[in-house]
Amino acid sequence: MKSLKIAGKTGECEIAIGQSIEDIKINAEKLVVITDRNVKKFHGERFPEAEIIEIGLGERIKTLDTVSTLYEKFLDMELDRSSLVMGIGGGIVCDVAGFAATTYMRGVNFGFVPTTILAQVDASIGGKNGVNFKGYKNMVGTVQQPRFVLCDVALLKTLPEKEVRNGLAEVVKQAAIGDAALFSFLEENVEQTLLLEAEIMEKIVHDSIVIKTKIVEKDETERHERMKLNFGHTIAHAIEKTAGISHGEAVSIGMIVESKISVANGMMKKAELERLKGLLEKIGLPTTLKANISDAIRKDKKRRGNVVKMPVLNGIGDSKIIDLRVEDLEAVVNDMC
Repeated sequence: MKSLKIAGKTGECEIAIGQSIEDIKINAEKLVVITDRNVKKFHGERFPEAEIIEIGLGERIKTLDTVSTLYEKFLDMELDRSSLVMGIGGGIVCDVAGFAATTYMRGVNFGFVPTTILAQVDASIGGKNGVNFKGYKNMVGTVQQPRFVLCDVALLKTLPEKEVRNGLAEVVKQAAIGDAALFSFLEENVEQTLLLEAEIMEKIVHDSIVIKTKIVEKDETERHERMKLNFGHTIAHAIEKTAGISHGEAVSIGMIVESKISVANGMMKKAELERLKGLLEKIGLPTTLKANISDAIRKDKKRRGNVVKMPVLNGIGDSKIIDLRVEDLEAVVNDMC
């Protein structure tokens, strides 16, 4: 087992990689687990003893209505600040559980056992918890570190193939912005990674989290440095909303769009763009765009007036933040279409 820690202004988070869910020890007066029916079906027998709240599936339930339902259940269960809320599931479960716990009674303790690659390397790490509003991703949210995150890579074995590929989009993103060695490792081990070999996955999850924890500790509330973690996401949410594809697929396309901007501005060599494109395609992710997303871009929460603060690559493993005019971003997107 490997362990990491985030020491943030909103609290300390202990992160365990490779530990089994059965070994988790909870020190709380009352434990409540929030999960979904699929996770409960596959892993419910491994859950710690707790009250269980089951929420629905998909982005459509990541709303304030779902959070309101959780508040009602928390009241019925008489949760207080000596209680602990544990989200066991993918990114949606972690986001909803974290947001509900952070805002109930001005904050009760919470932790995560992420069950997808995306959640283990990204959604559960860093303290950002949000829900969608009017169809726009994560428009309502908080920043509060969970007490712990336990990444049991054995839980990944029940993932559908598409979810494996979606999660790996976030791994590629982490490597592209901050770890050239991890990027090369992925290029050399695509087949073993897609087979979820335990040793490979522990390294990938660990190294991805290292990248994110370093960034979060520098900039917990996303004033500047943490924006690097939005690489590929500047237009990904717009693509999801307009084209109706998955988050990982949208991030994959977004990384290509933003890398084209890097190349056009002389920051990244075209050969490195081709490396990125090649790795994403080997994983089985899309790299082309077929939808007009201009309206959704203009409603993205990262826009400031007519400018978008966007992470771009100086090269594989090296990133920075630039200001880009919305119309210049749209021009690249329209060219890809």
